[in-house]
Amino acid sequence: MEQTLAILKPDCLQNRNAGKVLDMILEAGFKIRALRMTRMTQSVAESFYAEHQGKDFFPGLINYITEAPIIVAVLEKENAIMEWRERMGKTNPEEAAEGTVRKRFAENVRRNVVHGSDSSENARREIFFFFTETNLLQSCE
Repeated sequence: MEQTLAILKPDCLQNRNAGKVLDMILEAGFKIRALRMTRMTQSVAESFYAEHQGKDFFPGLINYITEAPIIVAVLEKENAIMEWRERMGKTNPEEAAEGTVRKRFAENVRRNVVHGSDSSENARREIFFFFTETNLLQSCE
């Protein structure tokens, strides 16, 4: 089984779509191994998105992700990274496939509702940025 990090971003919560997005996650067969609501400070956001520092969109990204609470979740299933990225849809909701999270809920390319890890290395780093090993639920099945 593979794990990935999902973030339900501020606009997802502000527009009251968190429950709908979590339903889409569960309906897609993901198991949620950890879940919490938090609010990123500027320094935490800058650390999380450090790879984008210096890029023209970085200040706007930091302002956006810190404007309201977020929900972070560890999702698990076979091919979780690829499956969650497909379920999210393209970053630009105008280009996203029908039925994806971003097609349904994103306002634009900058306010795009959700985040997902893009590789197994980043998934591990991102998961342990928000959670410890003891926070992750093990399968009871």
